[in-house]
Amino acid sequence: MTKEVEQIQQRWRELLPQDAKTDVTSEPAERVERGDAEWRKQLDPAAFEVLRQEATERPFTSRLNDEHREGVFACAGCGQPLFTSEMKYDSGSGWPSFFTTIPGALETSTDYKLLMPRTEYHCSRCGGHHGHVFEDGPAPTGTRFCNNGVSLKFLPKGKS
Repeated sequence: MTKEVEQIQQRWRELLPQDAKTDVTSEPAERVERGDAEWRKQLDPAAFEVLRQEATERPFTSRLNDEHREGVFACAGCGQPLFTSEMKYDSGSGWPSFFTTIPGALETSTDYKLLMPRTEYHCSRCGGHHGHVFEDGPAPTGTRFCNNGVSLKFLPKGKS
């Protein structure tokens, strides 16, 4: 990893809203565990399907594709910061894409749903499904975290 990427990963707190809630942290001190009924109450139906049932939203449907303000992209399930605006780029894939993550925010597993193995990633705090990682991203990492927009919430810098 380059020094530039490490610096981007370390300064995520600078992009948080001024009065960010205390549940916004990159250290998942306590795992968030809820039953399906609780998740259904908290999440809109599309977010529930993606975060809890590992569905995929249709490409080019997320308003976050065109989000260009400074800020933090957090898990829509538990509020944990996952990415920053500095990590985002337009991959042309139709989903919000990022070339790196906030350290410790995600866990990965292997997904065989399309018969060939893919690397799937989840929020390390609540286990919510976010998307898949591909090795076709831009320099300096060459990585593309292809994220479902409904599984994210955007926290603009300076506001809450």
